[in-house]
Amino acid sequence: MPTPDFSDLCALAADVGAVLQGRRLHLATAESCTGGLIAAAITSVAGSSAWFERGVVTYANSAKTDLLGVEASLFEKVGAVSPEVARAMALGARLRAEADLAVAVTGIAGPSGGSAEKPVGTVWFGLATGQGLAQSLEARHALFAGDRGAVRMQAAHFALQWVLEAAQRR
Repeated sequence: MPTPDFSDLCALAADVGAVLQGRRLHLATAESCTGGLIAAAITSVAGSSAWFERGVVTYANSAKTDLLGVEASLFEKVGAVSPEVARAMALGARLRAEADLAVAVTGIAGPSGGSAEKPVGTVWFGLATGQGLAQSLEARHALFAGDRGAVRMQAAHFALQWVLEAAQRR
């Protein structure tokens, strides 16, 4: 599959919005390596304020802690690019926004920053669904190819596709 472009993200965001609005659900996002691409695609959709609660870009670990409540000790234990951090980011976004769903993205877009264990293109995604304290937390992993822009676009597309699938099941 070719790397999606921003118009592809916007079209997918419109599909997400149609499902969320039809089910009266609200979404929040927590982005690190995508740097707000998901929120930008969502807010390009007219009327997205009916289903999109908020999006936060938490690039630094301190922002993940301050804005989403991710335990600082988690970064030392498993690193920022991990399923544990992705789930914690999603949960923090969902609870703070009082949203029905929240998606989180944390990864290594490159061109530097990778390692043998976590090469450039490694991205973890978190999805939190539920209401109040009742919740479901999931994490998924992907390894994307290409330059920084390609990794970011693929990650944003993956996240929106996952939200679409989760919303369709609700």
